[in-house]
Amino acid sequence: MADYQDIRGLRVKYLSADPADPAAGEVWYNSTTGTLKSRLLTEAWSSAANLNNATAMTYGTGTQTAALVWAGAEGTVNTVLAKTEEYNGSGWTAGGVQSTARKQSGGAGTQTASLMIGGTTGPPSGMVTTVESYDGSSWTASPALNGAKKDCGTFGTSTAAVVEGGATAPQVFETWDNTSWTNGPAPIGPASRFASAGSGTETAGLLAGANDGPGGNDTSLEYNGSAFSAGGTLNTARGYSSAFGIQTSSVLVGGADWPAYKTATETYDGDTWTTSPATLANAAAYGAGLGSSTAGLGAAFYIAGLPATVNTFAEEWNRSASVITAGAWAAGGVLNTGRRYLCGFGTPTTAVAAGGATTAPAITGATEEYDGETWTAVTAMGTARYSLAGCGTLTAGLAIGGGPGYKGETEEYNGTTWAEQSDLNTPRQELSAFGTQTAGVAAGGDTGSVSAATEEYDGSSWTTSPGSMNTARKSLPAGGAGTLTAGITYGGNIPPVTGATETYDGSTWTAGAAMNIARSANFSALQGTTTAALTGAGSTLTNVEAYDGTAWSSRPSLATVRNYAGGVGTQSTAMCFGGRNPGTVGLTATEQFTAETSAAYIETLTTS
Repeated sequence: MADYQDIRGLRVKYLSADPADPAAGEVWYNSTTGTLKSRLLTEAWSSAANLNNATAMTYGTGTQTAALVWAGAEGTVNTVLAKTEEYNGSGWTAGGVQSTARKQSGGAGTQTASLMIGGTTGPPSGMVTTVESYDGSSWTASPALNGAKKDCGTFGTSTAAVVEGGATAPQVFETWDNTSWTNGPAPIGPASRFASAGSGTETAGLLAGANDGPGGNDTSLEYNGSAFSAGGTLNTARGYSSAFGIQTSSVLVGGADWPAYKTATETYDGDTWTTSPATLANAAAYGAGLGSSTAGLGAAFYIAGLPATVNTFAEEWNRSASVITAGAWAAGGVLNTGRRYLCGFGTPTTAVAAGGATTAPAITGATEEYDGETWTAVTAMGTARYSLAGCGTLTAGLAIGGGPGYKGETEEYNGTTWAEQSDLNTPRQELSAFGTQTAGVAAGGDTGSVSAATEEYDGSSWTTSPGSMNTARKSLPAGGAGTLTAGITYGGNIPPVTGATETYDGSTWTAGAAMNIARSANFSALQGTTTAALTGAGSTLTNVEAYDGTAWSSRPSLATVRNYAGGVGTQSTAMCFGGRNPGTVGLTATEQFTAETSAAYIETLTTS
C-alpha cells in the first residue's frame, strides 16, 4: 500500500508544535499532542458587510474584492431601482445611476467594465431591450438587444457575451461582439427554459438550472462559442439561482423550486455537480452572484419570508485552506446607568462613558470605566450634563460642553477623578470632538442655532480656530476621529440630516466624500484617523460605515437601533454603548466589533 511519501514525494514531518502557516495539503505529526494533522481545504459562506440599499432581483459582476451590483427592486419588489453599489472586499459604496431603472436583468463583465442587459421596469409587462455599459463610475447607453427579455442567464465579458432567451419563454438567445447583438443558436432542451444561472466566458460558458414550468430544472448546458451541449445534472433542481466561476470550476447557489426557496450550494468541475456542505444563511433567490469558485460573493437576494424593505444582506464564499471569520458586532458588558446623549473616550478595553440623560428629565454626571468585559462605576463628573463631547484616553480624557443650556464646561479625567478647566469660548451642546487631553478639538454643535465654530485645547485653555467648518450643524457624533492636525467629523443635522464629511489639518476644514447614508446623532470610533474612521447608527439606523480617506463603505450592522450613543475604537476593533431607540430612552447595551479574521484550517487525521 502506498504511503504519504510515495503519494506526495515527501516525508511526514515530526514536529513538537503545529507549523505557523502550513501549506494546503501538508501533513505533519505533532509529537506533543500525539496526533497526525493536515491543513485541509474548506468551503464556507460567511456574512459580509450589508448593502446600503435594501434590494432584491439584482445582478452583479466582478470579483469578491471588486464587485458591482445594480438595479433590482425594493419595498413590495414592484418598485424598480436605478442604483448601483460597489464592494471593495470590506464594504459597499454608491456607484453610478442607471438611465433605466429595472429589475431581473442580466449582465457580464467586471467592476470597471460591465454590461447591464435587459430586465423589466415592472409588472405586469415592462420587459426591455435596453442595454447599458459601466466604466467604473457611470452608465451609458449601449446597443439594444434584438428582443426584450428578463430572468435571463448570461455569461462572458463586456466585449463578448451570451444571453439566454429569458422570460417569457421561448425567446431568442443572443450573442454580443462588442458592436451589436446577434441572434444565437437555440439551446438543447425545453424551449420554455428560462431563469438559468450563467458563468464562464463567451467561448466556454455554462448555464445551470432553470424554470421551465412548474418546479425547477436540474440540467446544465455548456457552450463552446457556437453550440450548446449537455452538462452535468444538478443535485437540487431550481431556477432563479446565481452562479459564478468558469465552465470547469463553477459555483451555483440559492434559487427556487416553487414554492420552496433554496440555501443549497453546488460546485461543478466540468463534469459533475457536487453538493457543498456550505449553505446560505437564508433560503434565497433572485440575487447577484459573482467572483471565482474559490472567492465569490452573493448579495441582494430575495429572501423567503423576509420583507424586501430590510434585505441588505450579503455573504462571501470562500474555498480555501483558511477559516474565514466574518466581521461582526457582539454583545458586550452592560452599563450600570442606562442613558443617552453621553460621550465616550479611550479604547475598547480601556473605555470611559460619561454624562448623559437617563429617564426624562434626569441629567447625570455618572462615569463608568470598561475593561473589555465589565463596566464599573467610578467618580462622577463635577457638572452633570448631556449632549456633551469627549476625547482622549482612560487616564487623560476630556468632557466638553453639553446641555441643558449650552454649556462651556470642560473637565479633565485622570483615570480617577475629574477636574474643572477653562470653558469653551462658544458654549454649546450636540458638538463633536477629537484629539487628546493636551491637543483637542471641539467643532460644530448647537448654540441656540447650528454652529460651525471650531476651538483647540492645549491642556489649559481653548483658542478659537481661524477655520470654521464648511457646514454648520448639530447632533454630531459625540466624538470625531483623529488628532488636532489630522481630524475628521461627519454627519449631523443642518437641518436636514446630512452625510457631510470634513477633515481638519489644524487650521482649515476640507470637505470630503459624503457618507452613503445621511445620519445624525451617530456614534464614532475615536481612535480612527482621517483615512480609517468608523461611524454608525444614528437616527433610526443600525447601519455602520467606514472611511478610507476617499470614500465611505458599509460595514456589518449593529444589532440594536440606537442614536446619541457613545463610541470608541478603530475600524478593526470598536464598540458602541448606551444611547436610545424608539422603545428605550436610556440603553445599557454595549456592542463590540471585531473585523474579519482568517486562520489556517487544521484538522486532526484519524483512521475512522
